[in-house]
Amino acid sequence: MEDLWGLVLKLLSVWLILGITLIMLPAMFGVSLGITELYMKILVKTLEWATRKIQKRAQEQPGHPYSPSNEIIEKRDKISLEEEMTELRRYSNKNKPLEGDFDLSDVFYFSKKGFEAIVEDEVTTRFSSEELVLWNLLTRTNKNFQHISVRLTILWGLGVVIRYGVLLPLRITLGLIGISWLVIGTSLVGQLPNSSVKVWLSELVHLMCYRICARGLSATIHYHNKENKPKRGGICVANHTSPIDIVILANDGGYAMVGQVHGGLMGIIQRSMVKACPHVWFERSEMKDRHLVIKRLSDHVADKTKLPILIFPEGTCINNTSVMMFKKGSFEIGGIIYPVAIKYDPQFGDAFWNSSKYGMVTYLLQMMSSWAIVCNVWYLPPMTRQEGEHAVQFANRVKAAVAQQGGLVDLDWDGALKRAKVKDNLKEQQQKYYSKMIVGKESS
Repeated sequence: MEDLWGLVLKLLSVWLILGITLIMLPAMFGVSLGITELYMKILVKTLEWATRKIQKRAQEQPGHPYSPSNEIIEKRDKISLEEEMTELRRYSNKNKPLEGDFDLSDVFYFSKKGFEAIVEDEVTTRFSSEELVLWNLLTRTNKNFQHISVRLTILWGLGVVIRYGVLLPLRITLGLIGISWLVIGTSLVGQLPNSSVKVWLSELVHLMCYRICARGLSATIHYHNKENKPKRGGICVANHTSPIDIVILANDGGYAMVGQVHGGLMGIIQRSMVKACPHVWFERSEMKDRHLVIKRLSDHVADKTKLPILIFPEGTCINNTSVMMFKKGSFEIGGIIYPVAIKYDPQFGDAFWNSSKYGMVTYLLQMMSSWAIVCNVWYLPPMTRQEGEHAVQFANRVKAAVAQQGGLVDLDWDGALKRAKVKDNLKEQQQKYYSKMIVGKESS
């Protein structure tokens, strides 16, 4: 038994030494030994081969055609309520104007929209994992997936062994090292008196920690337009897909985090981080005081020596296909807004966190057992609130820029619909809009 434990300890020692020397230390100093690049090249070639096999099988079997669309309902280009009503009335009664009276054909429009909302609306689909066009040898997320060949099945089985037998233990090890280093490093730096040295060491510790965690996810991140990176005293706003968005962004620079105070392990991490860097944590009762939140954030932004604040204005995770309503609070603070667009490549792993379905631990295990995390980050030119522009208008302008740059769908819906019902005032707005169309635009 002693010999067995001795062998286990030797294996663990070798595992840690290899992990530290080949991955952790190079990650801490931003150096790459080419291991991740080689792994990604092999992975891309493998997935390309699997894709060719699937497409070839689809062409050979006419009964199971390959379709690049994953939508249940084929939707037209987005047109207004008024335009659709006019088209319906044109078919039912060519001489019937849109304004002035109710027409029975109007019922067909609302019935059609109702059925579409029941089957596949454009909101709830954004809170579930993005459907893949082709199978990525991870999960059978594609609706058209079927057994292709024995070789592809063997490859999938080999992938399971590699992901869960090699990559998952390695990534868990690196994740634990990264978190431990963050807690220990920030706690030690926090004991130093306030000075430029403390600020420099704090940023260095945070950066090293996030680089270790990113390397632990086999993250390949492509940063674009670095001349637009957020600067001190500013506010960085980005679309939100996953909790690892923080790791992705902080891997390229320092940020002051904003959030609610937690207990447990998360609370320990928060308390250690705030000792070394002025992050903005709120108690649960403080989060309800909107004026207090805005004041504390405004005070932080006013100090040009502090790191830029990182905020995700959507308030919840969206599934990497769209951007939902940006809450106006982030745009009432003042100062310069630095928009950032983040887009993950779903071919290598699903980065979206469906918090209604999975807990944080389960989600992290899914991330660590995927092939890799590959994403693009675009730094957009800084934006400021124009004279006479309302905070909501400013938020929508920034959101539109983020959506356009990231190739995401720009939606007006509130991300709070993930857990709440549609508010009555939104229903009333649609009713009023239809009423104005019927009685005439000039009527009140």
